[in-house]
Amino acid sequence: MLRALIVAVALCLTNLAGAQALQPVPALSARVVDQTATLSADQRQRLATKLAAFEAGKGAQIAVLIVASVAPETIEQYALRVVESWKLGRKSVDDGALLLVARQDRKLRIEVGYGLEGALNDATAKRIISETIAPRFKEGDFYGGINDGVDAMIKVVSGEPLPPPAARLSDAGVDLETLVFVGFILVFVVGGILRAMLGRLLAAGVIGTVAAIIASLLVSSLLLGVLAGIVAFVVSLFAGASGVSGLGGMGGGWSSGGRSGGFSGGGGSFGGGGASGGW
Repeated sequence: MLRALIVAVALCLTNLAGAQALQPVPALSARVVDQTATLSADQRQRLATKLAAFEAGKGAQIAVLIVASVAPETIEQYALRVVESWKLGRKSVDDGALLLVARQDRKLRIEVGYGLEGALNDATAKRIISETIAPRFKEGDFYGGINDGVDAMIKVVSGEPLPPPAARLSDAGVDLETLVFVGFILVFVVGGILRAMLGRLLAAGVIGTVAAIIASLLVSSLLLGVLAGIVAFVVSLFAGASGVSGLGGMGGGWSSGGRSGGFSGGGGSFGGGGASGGW
């Protein structure tokens, strides 16, 4: 009878623990997400700038997340939920990594995508935590620990052979609305004047060439510049033929809702590789 009572109590306690609400996974709004105000705005920006430059050059994505607690889960369980939601790294390349800090729990973890497990393996991740990050955390220097840890991760991943990153407008720091506005002025305003002076076909050729040069300079990519020039040529040619003018002639395809904005994962996958530690 007593044994049955003990078992019943144990089952009740287990069910209560299982029913405890899990910590939510925050939205991936930036490369550095700090829910504890551990870092200043300037520190977050410096880290984010470094990570953005690394991604632009290498293609791999590294993000930092600081939360108060991961209870009732272990930090490994919570980290896996985060990366499954954020999908850091490129799809099929799986070159993402997460540095997770649970401030109140005094726990941290480096979660590694499949594609980086060769270089940023469990032993290397453990060494970065124990030898680089944790000593700074023990001194109360959270920014120093995270910054040095990120530097160590970047150094290791930089030696891994990965596919080159695809050129993106956001990597070049180009605002999409600015490009659209410049294109609108070039095609419909300047183009209208040139069509009256040179004729429809010649004016479209001039507009396409100028658009290609401007786009190439802005995004530092000859291929994207050529594509922009072709688009500008076609739009200018048909605008001249149909008499379309004004923003409505662009079909409303560049509304503010169409901007990608912010930072997002690339569809990478994770399998639980990495290491955890404390301070």
